[in-house]
Amino acid sequence: MAKRTQKAGATARFGPRYGVSVRRRAGSALAKKSRKYTCPSCHYPKVRRKAAGIWECRKCDHTFSGGVWEPYTRASDANKRIVRRSLEGATATDMTVIAQQAALDFERKLSERDSDATTEEE
Repeated sequence: MAKRTQKAGATARFGPRYGVSVRRRAGSALAKKSRKYTCPSCHYPKVRRKAAGIWECRKCDHTFSGGVWEPYTRASDANKRIVRRSLEGATATDMTVIAQQAALDFERKLSERDSDATTEEE
């Protein structure tokens, strides 16, 4: 017999309210917020969200700012890359090409992560 319902995960508390797409987006945001990320200073996967935009490593107590849902955003990655390239002496054209490629890679990674999360829900 066919399965009629899917596992709702963190959004099960909403029940049938608010619609499927809203609950799905809320579930992906909650999953991003609560997972552990790699610390930029000690490189251990111990970074947790302390408050909106404030992230803290629970191993080395390194506190830094980031995105609201994820500690590393596309803008922060691009800014770090631009600063590093300007210090190394790369040209503006090189930086533009690298930034475009990194943005495409990041979008591809996000879509793969979202598709993985969707298949896990099913």
